[in-house]
Amino acid sequence: MSKNYDLFVIGGGINGCGIARDAAGRGLSVFLAEKTDFASATSSASTKLIHGGLRYLEYYEFRLVREALKEREVLLKMAPHIIWPLRFILPHHKGLRPAWFLRLGLFMYDHLGGRKLLPATKTVPLDCAPFNDGLKSLFTRGFEYSDCWVDDARLVVLNARDAAQRGADIRRNTEVMRASRTNGGWEIEVRDNLSGASEIIHAKVLVNAAGPWVANVLRGAIGLNSQANVRLVKGSHIVVPKMFAHDRSFIFQNGDGRIVFAIPYENDFTLIGTTDVDFEGDPSGVACSEDEVAYLCSAVSEYFSKEVTSDMVVRTYSGVRPLYDDGASEARAATRDYVLEMDEGEGRSPLLSVFGGKITTYRRLAEHALEKLSGSLPQAAKKNAWTKDSILPGGDFAPGNIDSKISELKTAFPFLTARHAVRLVRAYGSDAQEILGGAKSLADLGTHMGGDLYACEVDWLIEQEWAVSAEDILWRRSKLGLHLPKEAEGVLERYLASYFETRRMVS
Repeated sequence: MSKNYDLFVIGGGINGCGIARDAAGRGLSVFLAEKTDFASATSSASTKLIHGGLRYLEYYEFRLVREALKEREVLLKMAPHIIWPLRFILPHHKGLRPAWFLRLGLFMYDHLGGRKLLPATKTVPLDCAPFNDGLKSLFTRGFEYSDCWVDDARLVVLNARDAAQRGADIRRNTEVMRASRTNGGWEIEVRDNLSGASEIIHAKVLVNAAGPWVANVLRGAIGLNSQANVRLVKGSHIVVPKMFAHDRSFIFQNGDGRIVFAIPYENDFTLIGTTDVDFEGDPSGVACSEDEVAYLCSAVSEYFSKEVTSDMVVRTYSGVRPLYDDGASEARAATRDYVLEMDEGEGRSPLLSVFGGKITTYRRLAEHALEKLSGSLPQAAKKNAWTKDSILPGGDFAPGNIDSKISELKTAFPFLTARHAVRLVRAYGSDAQEILGGAKSLADLGTHMGGDLYACEVDWLIEQEWAVSAEDILWRRSKLGLHLPKEAEGVLERYLASYFETRRMVS
């Protein structure tokens, strides 16, 4: 027997999960299908920033920049455990953009978005501490401005969790095989990619938020002869050992007009990115090329006092951005704004396809999607947009109170090391205490996987956040893969196998 929903969402990236959460919060019945894991593609391959996009001002993307700047502080208040302020240092490079041009851009950046919580831009000397740490001595003047850091994959899964808590049916490893219009809605066949079982779902409205697969879904599962205006652009990043000791990030100009970020990452590393390369092929096979590694190493080595070389790279990752094709001649100039295309008409059930977008503006994208669908889902229009003043799971404290939350956890569980306590609060916020339960010692946390990963946390990720594999846990629900010894992955895989076998036998 098939199930009936108001809204069916294809894709478990940030846009799909954001739309599902918003819709569920308005009282709609929602089904979301993700064919692999949440944030398994583009949404976990970002530069980890909530930002307005300073360089987009050069392309006159004022609406996008304004919206993104306003969203920084909205999201900071929604999830202060996984989002926090960063100060960026922009060195003045005498051979590139003039200082007056940078000051003008940063003045606009400070004032376009109604900044309240984040500190303003200021001119800083780069020939004294802490700003000179890591930089070549020839850079003596620069600018410091504000944006925010985000754990991108955790932002996605927290939206999925909140949607589920509000009644949405959220499925991972669930692929849409076909979707066809019926009288008054859609009939969608989904397949569980683990069991192979199929199921028929009916929904009034279909949302295609498949990210880089948006055009594939239109032509394949939905069967439309569509000329989808999507431009696939690959962005790659490299991770190297820590290049500087302070907590600022750098934004470096390059001679080709692009910019590259160098950001403190996971305590012990520096994250460097990103590239902009047009991409063809299957997005699931995307990888950072040797040319991209060389480009990023060269770009930052022009600024850093220590040369960054390819043999220093400990990890790379790449993602494919499904940008709206606006006809720009170069990938770096293609718009980062989002476009929502409706396919409907008299007697035609609504289909909404999502093109483009930034992780920073996902919440507003979701609001706009529900606005577009309000004619077909009148109950969505009955409840006002609600997410602006909401909080995500674990984020029920003020942005400035993160240190007190860490102190509370350390007091309640004195056997934790300071670093362990910080990691748990930065990942789970107020949920950290629930994860640790009534533990009185490390032994009470269960099987030790390595580092500071124990069974109680793994169990939580399985039961609350849909984790099923070591990769889910080590690289998306956390970045512990950078820190744990190699044998830890095997310990974790054996634990997961035992966990799921026990659950299978009980059921």
